[in-house]
Amino acid sequence: MSQTPPQTPAAEPMEVWLTVNRVDYTLHLAPWTSLLDALRLHLGLTGSKKGCDHGQCGACTVLVDGRRINACLTLAVMLDGREVTTIEGLASGDTLHPLQEAFIEQDAFQCGYCTPGQICSAAGLMAEGRATTDDEIRELMSGNICRCGAYPNILAAIRQAMAQQARQPMGEGR
Repeated sequence: MSQTPPQTPAAEPMEVWLTVNRVDYTLHLAPWTSLLDALRLHLGLTGSKKGCDHGQCGACTVLVDGRRINACLTLAVMLDGREVTTIEGLASGDTLHPLQEAFIEQDAFQCGYCTPGQICSAAGLMAEGRATTDDEIRELMSGNICRCGAYPNILAAIRQAMAQQARQPMGEGR
């Protein structure tokens, strides 16, 4: 006697409100949609990369309410009402974020695939204010892998942006 497994009804799309790069969006997403897929497939923001899709490489790093997270491991529906910043949202118009400028000046990218995640992670690191030495920067950036091995240049870029931030009077810059 064969039995038919119970049928699970298909999940209905859920309404999610997100502010992404200072723009408000209402999305209707399957409950299992990752933030990375919501950004890339539903909003067309392809700067954040899908690397390992297991939270191990950091290529998908974005900022949520100013804190860095792996977008591939986060369900978009968990972020209802939250503010997301991607690599596309760091610049202010035609003015690059100091980290973006430093990455260019320090040649901190080779193929560039990991660069958006590296820059978003570095922006989160700078906002946290916990890194003061090269070793601390390396440790706090250890969740972002560069397969090209541009780590010395990435470190130099982060140090450059941190030095620039320290020189700015309070209230200026980011």
